[in-house]
Amino acid sequence: MIASRTMFNGDGFVIVDKPENMSSARVVARVKAALEAKKVGHTGTLDPFATGILVCCINRATRLARFFLEGNKTYAATLCLGIETDTQDATGAVVSENRVADLDEKRIADVFQRFRGWISQIPPAYSALKHKGVPLYKLARQGKPVRKPARKVHIADMRILEMDLPHIRFEVHCSAGTYVRTLCADIGTALGCGGHLKTLQRTASSGFGLEDALSLADVEQLAARGELAPHVIPMADALKGMPTVVADTGLVAKIAHGIPLTAKDIVPGEKGSPGQYVKLVNRRRHLLAVVQGKKEFKNYDYCCVFQA
Repeated sequence: MIASRTMFNGDGFVIVDKPENMSSARVVARVKAALEAKKVGHTGTLDPFATGILVCCINRATRLARFFLEGNKTYAATLCLGIETDTQDATGAVVSENRVADLDEKRIADVFQRFRGWISQIPPAYSALKHKGVPLYKLARQGKPVRKPARKVHIADMRILEMDLPHIRFEVHCSAGTYVRTLCADIGTALGCGGHLKTLQRTASSGFGLEDALSLADVEQLAARGELAPHVIPMADALKGMPTVVADTGLVAKIAHGIPLTAKDIVPGEKGSPGQYVKLVNRRRHLLAVVQGKKEFKNYDYCCVFQA
């Protein structure tokens, strides 16, 4: 017998393995409906054709989304050489086709190597970036493409997994804001034959991997049975790598009343480096606040505050 579902009033994160051919917004809408939650958001869009890690934040956890946006991400991708599309991926119209038979594995590996480290990317015309408040993809579909200036992104690591020309499977570990389809198009240009992104899977984001993820169907089924709560990651636990201070009674009271914090309040916790965020938790490990150290740690600014 399936238990009747009630509104999920907790806060935290659910890691969803986004299915293919579904927008990130649609996934969020279905998670929200399944949990009957007040608020659900995500910490970084995946294109509809892509699959993989979508970090969904529930209720008050939506206030923490900004702390995940700049995190590194890992993707498994397939580059199709010899065919260029207007969207730089398999969903677009073909704009050119070129011969790839003359390419050898060493030349391809050498070109891949050139794209490691800091590189410049021109954001694709078909992207969610906005120009005067309008997403670029909408302008492009209206025949009014906008070219944004190049920006720096970091490719920490990239390795070829398999070559079966014209297809190359590879894994890339990159900074937030990296467009893997633009990376594929640029590699194709460097090889002289063009190329586009054929498949894309986000395998890691914000410290979470596919092993942490549930399928969307699993989320809906667990929620329907009232069994999803054990799979919801608490807010404090989700902020991986952020220094932690366990607040005593006095610090809990200061946070509750919004009293400015100084270095004396944070010691003996992990202070980190100037400008770094610190999470403050109570003895039950519930998140009370996220603060940011100012110069020389004389004071801390509140970023987010939650009631105990």
